[in-house]
Amino acid sequence: MKSFLTTSGRATLATEAIGSGDPIVFLHARVADRQMWGHQMREVGASHQAIAYDRRGFGETVAEAENHSAVEDLIAVLESVTDGSPAVLVACSQGGGIALDGALRYSSHVRALVLIAPSVTGAPPLNHPALIENLLARLAAAEANGDIDDVLSIRTSLWLDGPFEPRGRVIGDARRLFHEMNSVALRLPPPGTNIDEPIAYERLTDVSVPTLVICGDLDLPSIQERSRYVAANVPFGTFHQISGSAHLPSLERPQEVTNLIIDFIDQRTAER
Repeated sequence: MKSFLTTSGRATLATEAIGSGDPIVFLHARVADRQMWGHQMREVGASHQAIAYDRRGFGETVAEAENHSAVEDLIAVLESVTDGSPAVLVACSQGGGIALDGALRYSSHVRALVLIAPSVTGAPPLNHPALIENLLARLAAAEANGDIDDVLSIRTSLWLDGPFEPRGRVIGDARRLFHEMNSVALRLPPPGTNIDEPIAYERLTDVSVPTLVICGDLDLPSIQERSRYVAANVPFGTFHQISGSAHLPSLERPQEVTNLIIDFIDQRTAER
């Protein structure tokens, strides 16, 4: 593994790469950092160039507060680490929204997408059952008040265990890492405002690359619905549901997610 610091604006993005060959870039969720891809990075890096980085406000990245573009940060990583070959973007949640925007704005840089429970910029607000609305309201209040313990508790229930599942459903290394990643992010200074235009929802039919959309069946129902919508509306989309997983299947079902990614990459390689 090689570690890099990628400069973008007034940020130094903590970046790592494993292996060589076709670039596969991993973009983390809002409730994680690049460590969420540890298993996938190791196995994908055995036959490709696997790349992951911490976005502004996460992990080991250092960023002064400024208006910035998350998409331009992604492109800075691509241009500093790869040999210029178009990349497969593997992205979860908020990272999925950045990957979609990147594929629309910089189509020559992207050859395929793997999107896990992706956000979609410009999408209408999600509709949630009352239980989830209450949890989200409590989470917003805790974040506003800087109550890190309460934020961690609610985030874990919503995004790791699943909102309708028993607290503590996910245990062991996955739970420990989830708490560690969020504890770090919640103590970092605000990185400023992302000024990317929210373009993806109205332009899903313009996504010109093969796209695999994955979602766990214990994730928020509205996120499952949105994931299916993305897969149905991008021209070359397919959908895969993971049973017994919530919002972060790369932590819960690491080998299953890795196998899906590698199989998808291999299919794209065979089509060349």
